[in-house]
Amino acid sequence: MTASEIGGGFGGKTHVWAEPVALALSRKAGRPVKLVMTRDEVFRASGPTSATSIDVKIGALKDGTIVAADATLRYSCGPYTGAWAETGAMTAFACYKLENVRTVGYEVLVNRPKTAAYRAPSAPMAAFAVESAIDELAKKVGMDAVDFRIRNAAQEGTRSSYGPVYGPIGIGPTLEAVKNHPHMKAPLGKNQGRGMACGFWFNFGGQTCVDLNIGMDGTISLAVGTVDVGGSRASLSLVAAEELGIDYSHVRAVIADTSSLGFNDMTDGSRGTFSSSMATISAARNAIKTLRERAAQMWDIPVEDVAWEKGQAVAKGDSHGNLPNLPLKEIAAASGTTGGPIAGHSELVADGAGVSFATHICDIEVDPETGATKVLRYTVVQDAGKAVHPTYVEGQYQGGAAQGIGWALNEEYIYGTDGRLQNAGFLDYRIPVCSDLPMIDTQILEIPNPNHPYGVRGVGETSIVPPLAAVANAVSNAVGVRMQHIPMSPPRILAALEA
Repeated sequence: MTASEIGGGFGGKTHVWAEPVALALSRKAGRPVKLVMTRDEVFRASGPTSATSIDVKIGALKDGTIVAADATLRYSCGPYTGAWAETGAMTAFACYKLENVRTVGYEVLVNRPKTAAYRAPSAPMAAFAVESAIDELAKKVGMDAVDFRIRNAAQEGTRSSYGPVYGPIGIGPTLEAVKNHPHMKAPLGKNQGRGMACGFWFNFGGQTCVDLNIGMDGTISLAVGTVDVGGSRASLSLVAAEELGIDYSHVRAVIADTSSLGFNDMTDGSRGTFSSSMATISAARNAIKTLRERAAQMWDIPVEDVAWEKGQAVAKGDSHGNLPNLPLKEIAAASGTTGGPIAGHSELVADGAGVSFATHICDIEVDPETGATKVLRYTVVQDAGKAVHPTYVEGQYQGGAAQGIGWALNEEYIYGTDGRLQNAGFLDYRIPVCSDLPMIDTQILEIPNPNHPYGVRGVGETSIVPPLAAVANAVSNAVGVRMQHIPMSPPRILAALEA
């Protein structure tokens, strides 16, 4: 099987839709078969994320210390159960240090289409409920919303609300960065409000396989089994170049077909760069071992006396001081007479993905006569562990925030009294366009993941988790009424104002 260029994934590419039908028809006909779902069919049949109903109770002392937290989360599943309630319950209070905590999740079967994964599945809804309650509680005890969260933030050594003990994590640093960010100090105008919220996602590693081949001209071909849905090939090329000590332009990464490499898990759980970079590092280091052996052969010295530095073999020791360095290109050119092609291979299970935290700030203006909203300013602060390709990392932050803003303000499946979907198309199901959004500012923090050679954490999903709550807190502060239902469309805002 050969993967085509996908673009974005967001969970929608991790399920099987029409593929088995096309395969069966192709086998029967002995010819290629192409099946295309119409936009209407995609809306009605491919499955949205879950609808939810969540109750949250949080208790705190007068000094702002949270002493107990409880959440009951109900996720609609269509006619089939899944894992949606489990992930929602696990992520709900993950940002906080809690001695007494309980989350109970229910999957509710309903007579509607099946549900499917959507970027950090179940976490944004849980964060919407919890972070809204956190804001209300901070006001009750008379504390600033950021300071209240800092006081109760999880830290290294904290036992998370879903069980494991945290290693080095970024929730505290993201909150401190938000507290000191110029955005938090900027003045607001009439009918404008500012909100902030935190978010968490687990991340995943999984089975990964990589081949690294060195051509006789010194160029590198990197074959990766994990399908690229977010630009990971550029990051993996950077990693290979870094390990080998050569220029990035000499590396070309491709996604291999399923007959060329061993099994790779699907691209989900923000695993693309994390897992494949681990395999790329391992493959590159295996190739360097061979390069050192070939250099030792060319020099006729022990391999133990050969080091690899800045893209070339270096002879170590006083007795080898007269030997010139051998660049990778020279060793590759001589490979035909020193043992044949030079390559590195790696297959591994990338454990220790490293959890991810983000804190977002949102400024919004609400028209009290129409309920219309305008996002004025938005800032994402997130821990990347190590940003291999900072521009792509920023793009992931911005994309997650944009999707979350759309979810918070506009996006909704609307069913009629007959139970049928009424807005199966982008004319009536409105996603944000460029004119709906400000430039989304980003701040990348780097708290290294100790389980990765470079400290990398997955970044793709976390930034869709805080926006629902950040926007809701901003709208609530702008209108003076707590918004408890998303999307916060103009009719809902007007209804809240008139209640």
